[in-house]
Amino acid sequence: MSQAEIGLIGLGVMGSNLALNIAEKGNKIAVFNRTVEATHKFYAEAGELKGQIVPCDTIEEFVAAIRPPRPIIIMIKAGEPVDQQMKILEPYLSKGDIMIDAGNANFRDTMRRFEALKDSGLTFIGMGVSGGEEGARHGPSIMVGGKEESWKRVESVLTSIAAKYDNDPCVAWLGENGAGHFVKTIHNGIEYADMQMIAEIYGILRDGLKMSATEIGDVFGTWNKGRLNSYLIEITEKVLKAADPLTGKPIVDLILDKAGQKGTGKWSVIEAQNMGVPATGIEAAVAARSTSSMKDEREAAEKILGLPEVGDFKVADKAAFIRDLESALLAAKIGAYAQGFAVMSAASKEFNWNLPMPT
Repeated sequence: MSQAEIGLIGLGVMGSNLALNIAEKGNKIAVFNRTVEATHKFYAEAGELKGQIVPCDTIEEFVAAIRPPRPIIIMIKAGEPVDQQMKILEPYLSKGDIMIDAGNANFRDTMRRFEALKDSGLTFIGMGVSGGEEGARHGPSIMVGGKEESWKRVESVLTSIAAKYDNDPCVAWLGENGAGHFVKTIHNGIEYADMQMIAEIYGILRDGLKMSATEIGDVFGTWNKGRLNSYLIEITEKVLKAADPLTGKPIVDLILDKAGQKGTGKWSVIEAQNMGVPATGIEAAVAARSTSSMKDEREAAEKILGLPEVGDFKVADKAAFIRDLESALLAAKIGAYAQGFAVMSAASKEFNWNLPMPT
């Protein structure tokens, strides 16, 4: 039986979707999960893609199923679990094999792992994967950090599964060690700023112009046909127009106003501060998320202080005002991108990555 071109450990939602994407694009893939039942279930539900998938019950079987030098994607919770999985894998690997962390890792962990492996004959890729569950299944954006020869080994598989924009695959080798995970971190930081700015525009339209969720959804829908066309604007329209099936009320009014975070936005701000680069839009967005999570304190403050007075918010020309908001959002987005790129540029110099900024 021919060997798999690549292996994947961790068949959670992201791992399963990535594995199916790899298989669908004609690449043979070996899969392994800590719980054997999950591997069997995944394989049983793979349908017509089964022929491209090699399900493995043991690490030995898994490693043997992959063509050397073996690229192995680790798609599990970031942090300590990745270190544990690497320790389990190492004894079974041979010179030139590549462990690939595709989680939302802190790039400093990625750099530490490169350093730890440098005399072992094994190597590593820190790979940022953007697009969530849907992206993993149908085409993510992929940011690769590692040695160029490691990149060459996985280039054809990653290019086949990446999203395409104007037929250009959204995947690139960005440099050595932590470069890929750093760019993913800043990508997420910019996204935090983007989402916070969308939320603030929504607040102006809701509290200032007293517009309903559906009406605000229409505004974002119109904007998505113009200069602000993007995934976030597109889903903002959908979210604002979604109704709760039980009450018929806008779902946005029923969802708890309390946001969590995985860490990448916070790391963006920390690294910007470390390098002395002002990234005020990203900083404000991270602070707003932290504030939103302090729901008990906010409710206690509201009992004592009341809500802020919006005042007599009248605009002479509502349509013109909304056009101004569109321009303001566009300008603010450009500002957030510029700040993110300034942080990446500074990091590129600091860590000798030579990041390909236009790419």
